[in-house]
Amino acid sequence: MVPLGWLGGIAALLLATLASFHANELLAKLHEHGGRRNIRYRDLAAVVYGERAYCITWAMQYVNLFMINVGYIIIAGHSLKAVYILFRDDHIMKLPHFIAIAALSCGLFAISIPHLSALRVWLGFSTFFSMVYIIVGCALSLKDGMETPPRNYKVPETNVSRVFTTIGAIANAVFSFNTGMLPEIQATVRQPAIKNMMKGLYFQFTVGVVPMYALIFAGYWAYGATTSEYMLHNVHGPIWIQAAANISSFLQTVIALHIFASPMYEFLDTKYNIKGSSLKARNLSFRTGVRGAYVGLVSLVAAMLPFLGDFMTLTGALSTYPLTFILAHHMYLVAKRNKLSLAQKGWHWLNIAFFCSLAVAAAVSAVRLIVADSETYHLFADI
Repeated sequence: MVPLGWLGGIAALLLATLASFHANELLAKLHEHGGRRNIRYRDLAAVVYGERAYCITWAMQYVNLFMINVGYIIIAGHSLKAVYILFRDDHIMKLPHFIAIAALSCGLFAISIPHLSALRVWLGFSTFFSMVYIIVGCALSLKDGMETPPRNYKVPETNVSRVFTTIGAIANAVFSFNTGMLPEIQATVRQPAIKNMMKGLYFQFTVGVVPMYALIFAGYWAYGATTSEYMLHNVHGPIWIQAAANISSFLQTVIALHIFASPMYEFLDTKYNIKGSSLKARNLSFRTGVRGAYVGLVSLVAAMLPFLGDFMTLTGALSTYPLTFILAHHMYLVAKRNKLSLAQKGWHWLNIAFFCSLAVAAAVSAVRLIVADSETYHLFADI
C-alpha cells in the first residue's frame, strides 16, 4: 500500500486475488490429468511435459520455499525484537541476535515434528496465533487512527525510484497469495478431488482474504506512508497486548516455516531412506543434522540481508511468477490444447506473456532494491 497509495494498492490487491484464484483453479483442474492424482507439483509437470520438467519444477519449488522461509525467519526476528523493545530499550540485543534465537526455535521444532502429518494439533495453534495477531493489529490500528491527526498518504518516491518500488509492490501483492504447493496441500482431499479442491479455493479467496485485507487497510489507514513492513512496530497500546500479538506472530512463524520446509525435508528423508520410528538413533541424528543445517542456512541469509519487502519481491520474481502463473497457464494449454477454443488459447498466451514481462521487471526491481538497501545498511544490519 505504501508504494502504491489507496487507489493503486487496492487495485493491485484485488487483481492479485483474481489472478491467483484463476491460476490455482487451473492447477486444480489438472489435478487428475493423466488418469491419476498428481499430489506434487513436479509430478504434474512431469505428466504434462516429460521427466525433464520434473527437475526444473522441483528446482523452482525449492527456490520459492527457501525464499519464503527466509521471510519467515526475518518476521520471527522482528517479532522477538519488538517484544524486547517493549520491556527494555537499551539496544544491547540486535536483530541478528533475535534471528539466531528464532533459528534455534525453528530448528528444535523441525527436529521434534518428523513429518507433516504429525503437525495436526499444531495447525490449530497456528490458526489461533494468526487470529491473535490480526485482531490485535486491526484493533490497535483503528484506535491509533482515531486518536492521531490526519495522516500522509502521499506515495513517497518519484521518477525512477517510484517505477522500481511500484513494480516491487505489485510482486509483493502477488506473493501474498501463492506458494507453488497447491497439489501438496490438497494431496489428501477426499473424492471427488477436483470438486473439493475448488471448494477450498472458493473459501480461501473469499472468506479467507477478509482478515488479510482488514489488517492491510486498517494499518495503512492508521499510519499512512510511515507504515512499517512489520506493522506491529507502529501500534500503540497496553504493553501486554502488544507483547501477546508479537509472541503470537513469532510462534506462528515457527509452525509456518516448518510447513514450507517440509517438502525439502521429505525429499531428503526419501533420498536417504529414513523410515521407521522417528526416535530411532539414526533417524533422530539425521533430522538433527540435516534440518538443523537447513534452518541454519536460511537464518544466515535472513540475518545477513534482513530486508523483508525486498525478499518478497525477489521471491515473486524468481519463483512465484514462473511457478504459479506462467507454468500453470502453459501446462493448462499443453494439457487441454485440443479442447480449447482459439479465444481461450489467446487468453492463456496473453497471461503467459504478461507474467513473463512482470517477472523480469520484478527481478530487476528486487535486485536494485536489495543493492540500494545493502548500501544503506551493512550486513547483519539492525533494522
